[in-house]
Amino acid sequence: MEKHFDQYLAKHCPNISMKSAQAVLELTTEGGTVPFIARYRKEKTGNLDEVQIRSVIEVHETFQEIIKRKAFLLKEIGDQGNLTEEIKKRIEVSFDLGELEEIYRPFKKKKKTRATVARAAGLEPLATWIWELGQGLLTEATTLEVKAKGFINAAKDIVTYDSALKGAQDILVEKIANEADLRLVVREHFFKHGKVVSKKSKEFKAHSKYEMYGEFEESVTSLLETRNSHRYMAMRRGWQEGELVVDITGDEAELLKKYSAFATKLPETQAGEFLVQCAKLALSVYVIPSVANEVHRALKDKADLDSITVFAENVKRLMLASPFGPKIVLGVDPGVKTGCKVALIDKGGNFLSYTVVQIMGGEAEAKAKSLLAPVLEKIPIQAIAVGNGTAGRQAEAFFRKIVKDLGYDIPVVMVNESGASVYSASEIARQEFPDLDVTVKGAISIARRLQDPLAELVKVEPKSIGVGQYQHDVNQSHLKKSLDGVVESCVNAVGVDLNTASTALLSYVSGIGPALAQNIVEHRSAKGLFQSREDLQKVGRFSSKVYEQCAGFLRIPNGKMILDSTGVHPERYQAVRDMAHELGVGIHDLVGEGAKKLLDIRTKWAQLIGEYTFNDIVKELEKPGRDPRDAFKVFSFRDDIFEVKDLKADMICPGIVTNV
Repeated sequence: MEKHFDQYLAKHCPNISMKSAQAVLELTTEGGTVPFIARYRKEKTGNLDEVQIRSVIEVHETFQEIIKRKAFLLKEIGDQGNLTEEIKKRIEVSFDLGELEEIYRPFKKKKKTRATVARAAGLEPLATWIWELGQGLLTEATTLEVKAKGFINAAKDIVTYDSALKGAQDILVEKIANEADLRLVVREHFFKHGKVVSKKSKEFKAHSKYEMYGEFEESVTSLLETRNSHRYMAMRRGWQEGELVVDITGDEAELLKKYSAFATKLPETQAGEFLVQCAKLALSVYVIPSVANEVHRALKDKADLDSITVFAENVKRLMLASPFGPKIVLGVDPGVKTGCKVALIDKGGNFLSYTVVQIMGGEAEAKAKSLLAPVLEKIPIQAIAVGNGTAGRQAEAFFRKIVKDLGYDIPVVMVNESGASVYSASEIARQEFPDLDVTVKGAISIARRLQDPLAELVKVEPKSIGVGQYQHDVNQSHLKKSLDGVVESCVNAVGVDLNTASTALLSYVSGIGPALAQNIVEHRSAKGLFQSREDLQKVGRFSSKVYEQCAGFLRIPNGKMILDSTGVHPERYQAVRDMAHELGVGIHDLVGEGAKKLLDIRTKWAQLIGEYTFNDIVKELEKPGRDPRDAFKVFSFRDDIFEVKDLKADMICPGIVTNV
């Protein structure tokens, strides 16, 4: 393990031991996925959960990035001949990327600056003379103007003493701006005492959505240390759209005193006044804008993290929503002008037929009844799923009334349809339903979302599900990584039926991915349903490592081996057989209530296979193939509320929270 990683881990993951972290990193190096490590390697990791495992991996990646950057800085500054023992020590002890960049900043190879132009013109000695004069190191009575005349050089475009002094000023401003300790003072001040201030720009619109931020300020610490960073994102968006002007402010007068004290010990002299002006320019033109940009980056990173965290939590809730189950469902994609697209799907989610139902107009109800009555008479529809998009509430109330008038007690359920249009236009949808209109595909997706939200939502790019704020403003690679992790976690927590799962669903199973998922589906189509987990090894390009990673998350209900329908990993099948043999029973006798028999031999087997593993086996045998999601409950809105104006005092209104 890398030197100093233990200290870095202790700082960023204080509740995770080095032993557990080392186990995680070794397992990931061997090809272990996060769900597999969390579920089947608890003895090695000390029962770390998925969040902790991902934290270890991310912290280690950042640590490695820091180590690489440190090595680069040591070499780069060394090659320049500027690597003093002090700078070397500062780089070696630092484990903060921002701090490392501050150390490197004076040594960065810059494009031609005003200071480099002045040096090339031979003005460095003049700048040095002024500096030493202002520090009290010289006692010459020569004025700056007289001294500067000696540096006039028409060939270098220095034609007056003013231009010579201006060049010397450029050199001194750069010198003062590069003073690391002073920059650190400014940095600490802005992070501890700075404020984010937003004001209206000339482009501010009447009734703007940024009205709250037209005259607004908040401390940097408040935005960095609380969950208020959505306010920074709002200001930032208003800034980018031209309606707001956003600044990071601090006590510049107090900071200027420190810069002036550094620049000169004789502020009342001519050289001292010149150096105070240099200090003012260094602070206001170079240091403060640079530090303000750093504060903006820190605020943006924090806001990104908060937004992505909220988004991930909301996506997880939606993905793990209660499934209605394998039942016949009528899916409704609401529409007013063009009518509602209505699709019928069977228990397996297979498309049967579709039609269009108008919900507006005098004869809408009569036509809908004549259309639906024969269908409801012939087919035992168990629910009607209505998308919650435009006209969703009206469609829900309309279908509930029709069903009730026809004498049927069929639940009409509102379904979150975010991303359904993305699915309808996707390659997956085209492959599933090449001949259907996109709106019909939307109705099918809505019906399937009621049956099994997880199985249908995996077909949509997570960020298109739309249950978070500012998803288009945050770092897209971080967002994708986080949301892909959430989907992977949800799919593996629930488990997947190997004989019914789509390619999209299988691709998120630990260790599989899109290519192998396609191979599994093709093998299933060509060879028939899988009879055991072992049959997976007959799938093309299916290695023993992939089998190890995925087998425990794939279920085969009613297969040859009862353990194939549980979360017990095949690597523990022999242990279960041995336990059953020791108890003098068959494996089937250990399923359900019979799992309690294992408690009689707990001490021995917990030592042999590990306590966490033993407990998990008992849980799986008690409820084989159990679904961790909550049982489905029918939810209905009030029929008399559609808009805010429908609300009256003291009403109790049922609702669904989709974004926390």
